[in-house]
Parts: sequence; structure tokens; C-alpha cells
Amino acid sequence: MRETVIVSAVRTPVGKRNGGLSDQHAADLSALVLNELVERSGVDPSLIDDVVWGCVSQVGDQSSNIGRYAVLAAGWPESIPGTTVNRACGSSQQALDFAVQAVMSGQQDVVVAGGVEVMSRVPLGSARATGQPYGPKVFARYDDFSFNQGISAELICQKWDLSRTRCDEYSAQSHERAAAAQDAGAFIDQIVPVFTDSDVITNDEGIRRGTTVEKLAGLKPAFTDDGVIHAGNSSQISDGAAALLVMTADQALNLGLTPLVRYRAGAVTGADPVLMLTGPIPATEKVLHKSGVTIDEVGVFEVNEAFAPVPLAWLAETGVDEAKLNPLGGAIALGHPLGASGAVLMTRMIHHMRDNNIRYGLQTMCEGGGTANATLVELVS
Repeated sequence: MRETVIVSAVRTPVGKRNGGLSDQHAADLSALVLNELVERSGVDPSLIDDVVWGCVSQVGDQSSNIGRYAVLAAGWPESIPGTTVNRACGSSQQALDFAVQAVMSGQQDVVVAGGVEVMSRVPLGSARATGQPYGPKVFARYDDFSFNQGISAELICQKWDLSRTRCDEYSAQSHERAAAAQDAGAFIDQIVPVFTDSDVITNDEGIRRGTTVEKLAGLKPAFTDDGVIHAGNSSQISDGAAALLVMTADQALNLGLTPLVRYRAGAVTGADPVLMLTGPIPATEKVLHKSGVTIDEVGVFEVNEAFAPVPLAWLAETGVDEAKLNPLGGAIALGHPLGASGAVLMTRMIHHMRDNNIRYGLQTMCEGGGTANATLVELVS
């Protein structure tokens, strides 16, 4: 198998719902990061064999294969194809895995992976607005469970004995870390500004500075009257896009490019679809086993903060030092533009590894239906 590397990783700022990016069409927002990717790397778009693009709500603005229309919106040659992937919240992480598999196997040489979601324009759940997406046999198998992620998050809190206070402490920490990272300029090099008719958006919009457990205590539970989960310890509805340029190490050398990281291993797994959000736990174990890297060797972990109990349950099971977990904050503070989030997290993690000389980074995402991706990358010095 051919050594495969990521040579460039960029993202837009993550916009809050109805915020600075809400007037952007998903194809145009995607085109922005596609063009930034080739501008930074100097790679001629004609060398790109495919664009694999994550998107969850593939209706309205995001229908009709948004990956292909992103290529056309970017002004790239019509000969470059594009396809759209939906593995729920892990869509663009799966897009990266597909891109790597194509390059590693020798079927393709240069592939772009990434994703987009403009949730202000295509609301969460739009694709489920009509019809029954699960089917009677699935409901019968799982005792008519609603497959509501909020309820699943509540069940995780019960199983791992995670109190509202513990979840709120974690959420306040996410905002604190994100604010500190933004103030330190940690995101500047990875973000491409978005120019709108009235403004230029350069920063992630979701950070709520001064968030405290006491302030969060005043929020009403969202899913059960006496529950733990509320808007303040859940991921934010967001807008954004991100892209990664994947190729062989030999191709990077031929093009005079310095790789950021090499792809060491990827894994995807299923888990209990009722608990739904616990897949990152076995996915982490699986990807480490495949790579031969121990958990103690990994210097940073990005575990998507769909809800606070997701990384907290993962933390309880893995025993990882909490300082290594989402050190720049996560989706609770920085937002969760569904189809883009996998690529956003990978972009954030890669730049953090470069800035701090961290050898190994591991990213994992919980996903609707009880699946999860995990990806391990290694810094190229």
C-alpha cells in the first residue's frame, strides 16, 4: 500500500445559526475552501482525480450531489468529478477515509476530501421531513425507540453516571479553551475568511465567553423534564465547510510539497443504535489496534462534542489525560456544521499538531444510527 499524506487543510470559520455565513449557498461556501486549498498548495486543479464531499441534509440547497456542484462553483475544469457522502455527523471524516483508500490503493493519485453544511438554510432534520426513514422492521427490532439523539445522550448520562453539573463543567471548559485558542491565534492559519455582502467573517462565531456552570444551570432540559441535556451542553447548529488535499508521499515530493501529516489508519464501526453515540469508544480501540500505536503515544484527541456526555463517556472508558482531549474546545463552543465537521476537526487537529510538535493525533466522531469513524494521523517532520 502506498504511503498517503495530507498536504493542505483549510476551513471556513464556523458560523452560528443565522449568523455571518447564513446567506452563503453550500456550493459557493464549498468552492471557497476548494480554491483556497489549491492556492495554498500550488497544485493545478487538473491534477485532482476526484472530490469526495460530506453533507448530511442532502435536500434543497444541498441536493443533487453538492460535491459535484462545489467543483463547478469553484471554476475547476469540468473533467473533475465530485461525489457526496453521508455517514451522518462523520460524513467528511468518511470522505477523507474514502479519499485515502483510493490513493493508497493506487486507483487515484490526488483526491480532495471535505464537506459542507449550511444549517441556517437547510435545517437539521430536513431530509426526514416526510416519509419514515427507519422502517417498521427497525422499529420492531428496537422496541419502537424514537432514535432521538438527545434521548440517547440522556441514556449515556445514566449509564456512566454523568451528572448535569459534570456535563456543564465540561461545556464551560469547551468555551474557555476555544476562547483561549482564538485569542492566541491558533485558528488563523487554518481559516479562509468569508466575504459577504456586508462583512468579512474571519472567526468562529459560536464561542460564548464567560460561560459558567452557574449560567448553564438556568437552562431548561431539552429532552426530558428532569434531564441532563440542554442547549448549553449540546453541540451548536452551525454553518461551515472544510477541505483536505490527499496524495501519495511520492506525488508530494514530485510536486515540491511538504506534507503536514501521514495517514496511519482509519476505522469505522457500529455500536448500539439506542445509545447511538458511544461508537467512538470501540472505534478508538479499533484504529489503535490497526495502527499498532498505543493510546499513550497519542498526543491529542479530537472527540466530537455532539453532547457533553459523548466525550465524557469516552474519557471514562479510555482513561486518557483530559488535557489531551479537545484542547482547543469542541462543537459545544465552536459549532457542528454536520457534513463539514469531520474535516473541520481534522483541520483543527492537524494545525494543532504542527504548532505543538505532536507526533500522533486521533480523531473520532459519533454518528446517527450508532456508527463512528476514527482516524489516526502522524506528523511529518
